[in-house]
Amino acid sequence: MPREYQYPFELRHLVYFREVARHLHFRKAAETLAIAQPALSRAVAQLETALGANLLDRTRRGVAITPAGRQLLETLEPLLRGLAEIPADLQALAAGETGHVRVAFTGLAMATVLPGILGEFHRRHPRIRLELSESPTSAQLAALQAGDIACGFFHPDAPTPALRTHVLLRERNGVLLPAAHPLAARPSLRLRELAATPFVLFPRSHNPGFYDRILAAFAAAGVTPRIAEEIWPRANGVGLVRAGLGVTFMTPSEAQHLPPEVAFRALQGPAPESRLVLGWSAETEPAPALAAFLAVATATHPPRKP
Repeated sequence: MPREYQYPFELRHLVYFREVARHLHFRKAAETLAIAQPALSRAVAQLETALGANLLDRTRRGVAITPAGRQLLETLEPLLRGLAEIPADLQALAAGETGHVRVAFTGLAMATVLPGILGEFHRRHPRIRLELSESPTSAQLAALQAGDIACGFFHPDAPTPALRTHVLLRERNGVLLPAAHPLAARPSLRLRELAATPFVLFPRSHNPGFYDRILAAFAAAGVTPRIAEEIWPRANGVGLVRAGLGVTFMTPSEAQHLPPEVAFRALQGPAPESRLVLGWSAETEPAPALAAFLAVATATHPPRKP
């Protein structure tokens, strides 16, 4: 056994001392513990020898706790309470009532389905802690493969045989323009009408599938896109649109709550489609806490069709 786990006393010595310190009487403590009083006295003496400290003052008039004994008692209380709670804690963990789940998400997820899922999950499972982090699709796929996250909200661009996925969102994109843009007064637009307008996109490496669908939509519209910036995370791109530095793509679900400096317009004709899924490992059964989160997420947001 490693040296740091070699103790000169046993757990029973600590429990015996605690009972004597609570009763300040060896006979009463022995009755509570259902052991003989001489055995109890020997166990407490063994603990004092092991610790090199006098824990109790024994006199004809009774027992008094020493400063060293009081310090030990204060240390023991939370320790013994924690040990007593272990069975219930493990049972709650196995039942999916407690635990820790690491979840990654993209900006689209947080702007659409994720807040509702988080609210419902917290209501049903307040003792399970979620560790949330925003990351692009490519980083999430790598993290899922490495086991660094339990599940992710991402945009698939290729088959993911090592993952199970649940489709949450599929929508055609419109465009987000500065409110002062000349075309913002139109109820809907076509990509070819935006041929002279700079676009704010994201690095292709973050989500190659969606990036290529954007280029394919431009090609179908007979337009070569003017890409002014490639920036991440998503909120930064929206910020550049608010600053009047370009336009970007956005889904109708994402455009529910917008600041007055921008305007969302649907696209007629060619338009890229956004696809959002919840994914987790297919190679192992989900831990109880993760299974609870997946159940809420898939029930709160059943698959959406285009």
